[in-house]
Amino acid sequence: MPVGTPVDRHWVIVLKDGTIAIDWGDGLFQDVRSGEFIPVAEKDISHHVLNEELDWLIKIGRVGSYSASTVNFHSLPERPQRTID
Repeated sequence: MPVGTPVDRHWVIVLKDGTIAIDWGDGLFQDVRSGEFIPVAEKDISHHVLNEELDWLIKIGRVGSYSASTVNFHSLPERPQRTID
């Protein structure tokens, strides 16, 4: 059984500077190494994550496993949520 937070692989991107990030939608991106939420412009996106890049994330302990459709991340901080005032 996969361990971690499952994320659709389509939403895992690599920026031109090599940062691997998750696109949570609504302009919210998360750096998978640091866990920080970062600003990303569409022009900064290079490609969807490759198997070799996911293998590296497994090696450094950020990813538990992946398949053709899903990536299981370890220790992702919670997404910031708006509260109802």
